[in-house]
Amino acid sequence: MLAATVLALGSAALHAAWNLLIKSSADRTVAAWGQFLAGGALALPVLALTGAPPARALPYLAVSACVHVLYVEALTSAYVDGDFSLAYPLARGGGAVVAALGGVVVLGDRLPALAWVGIAVVVAGLVSLPGRRLVSAPPAGLGWALATAACIGTYTLIDAAGVRRSGDGLAYALAVMPATAAALSIASLARGRAGALRRRIRVEGRLWLAGGAAATVAYSMVLIAVQRAPVGYVTVLRETSVVLAALAGWLLLREGGGRQRLASSAVVLAGLVVLVAAAA
Repeated sequence: MLAATVLALGSAALHAAWNLLIKSSADRTVAAWGQFLAGGALALPVLALTGAPPARALPYLAVSACVHVLYVEALTSAYVDGDFSLAYPLARGGGAVVAALGGVVVLGDRLPALAWVGIAVVVAGLVSLPGRRLVSAPPAGLGWALATAACIGTYTLIDAAGVRRSGDGLAYALAVMPATAAALSIASLARGRAGALRRRIRVEGRLWLAGGAAATVAYSMVLIAVQRAPVGYVTVLRETSVVLAALAGWLLLREGGGRQRLASSAVVLAGLVVLVAAAA
């Protein structure tokens, strides 16, 4: 259990870290593209060893990759216009709520009463994240953060259906990163971003590699952790990234409202704990 705890917490830190690298970049959209390219390249050798997912899973992968393109656009826009300590917790927590509700409506999942309590707690934490400014002047990037949450919930539902359809969760999960990298490349090249990629790679290439490695390793750590501990336990620890992001925005990026956003992120995490515990 100790090993699983360390792995899950490490995954949370790495996930927050690669998002922080995007937020800190001079060109966030190109940085996200570069990171997914690096992550996809790192995932391919592992996928070659494990084997590709079955053909029946490919439509789900294709649609998920397209939604990931929208996710990257929304995420980077949220980081351009808003604070990291607001956008990241709102996107991650909101995505979990969308996925949970979507599972009931789309996939036919059933949630016990305690799970609905957890969802209510998460929503309360999300509503409190922007603070008093929400009524008078909504914080910059709030809409994009909510759009990111919608994308996270959507691709989570698609991937859940894809994994259930394929019967091979590991192969499917490993294929998501290169599929997303390919879709992002098509979209970015179509929008004429190749020149920006070439210019920024000289400055940020190593950071993209680090971010791509962090994203790939973070997910690998989750896969290893769930072999040593219950999935619910690992999932809850993984979502401590929302608190880490609030801390990073406050202490590293010097964003305002740090204490309040940290407290709100802790409420979001508490709600996720209840949600996962109820579903376990």
